Amino acid sequence: MRYADTLLTEGETVILRTRQHWLALLTRARSALLVWLLAVLLIVAVTSLRELQSQPIRDIVGAVIVALLVLGLIIFVYRLWHWWAQDYIVTNRRLLKVTGILNKRSADSSLEKINDAILTQPLLGRMLNYGDLEILTAADAANDLYHMLNSPKEFKKTMLTQKHNLETEFMYGRPPSPPLRATVEGQPRPPEPMPASPQPTMSTEPTPTSAPPSAPPAAAADEDEESVRVTEALARLADLRDEGAISAEEYEQKKDELLGRL
Repeated sequence: MRYADTLLTEGETVILRTRQHWLALLTRARSALLVWLLAVLLIVAVTSLRELQSQPIRDIVGAVIVALLVLGLIIFVYRLWHWWAQDYIVTNRRLLKVTGILNKRSADSSLEKINDAILTQPLLGRMLNYGDLEILTAADAANDLYHMLNSPKEFKKTMLTQKHNLETEFMYGRPPSPPLRATVEGQPRPPEPMPASPQPTMSTEPTPTSAPPSAPPAAAADEDEESVRVTEALARLADLRDEGAISAEEYEQKKDELLGRL
């Protein structure tokens, strides 16, 4: 089990797991590539220059070449291990970023607090399918940046889809099970205030008995409230369709489901 899986709460599931693009690995391991290049140059020099053909010099240069190759391999394996240990995860509740080999660092952003996501892809990034994704949240902390993210468009679409699903559950009064915020045990729910009873008035004259005014039917009020919720949900679906988070077919399917509630 990976370290990121131990951070998941009860009822939280992983929707998408990725890491940085392989080009980020080569960028961080450029020192190993330079060491290997130097070893190759020494090999070419030994085979081409007569001044280095003597046996003592060849032995010394050979030892240096072996040392450079081993050093480059150590650097590359360390960078590869650091790259493999990354986890960029979209769950049904949050974004989770885990980095580090032995000393782990994890950062998460709740989906309901995400205001926007800015995706930047250079020309090479569009060709090799990587980019920078900046997460804008409502918190006071600094924005989170996913640098050289692999398949950034898929990551963003998945994040927006899960955010929409979470907001839809809250909109219709069906919080996720179990809830995002666990209730504190031992703290009872505060009782709702009871309506004040009318004070009796003293009167010497008998008051005629009259039928109480008829209250508006509860069914009509529930129907109006449901219509407002469906209208808001349809507007949100249209925004997600325009942003590209959901397809037109998914929009029509969700639209039919919402209209069927009326």
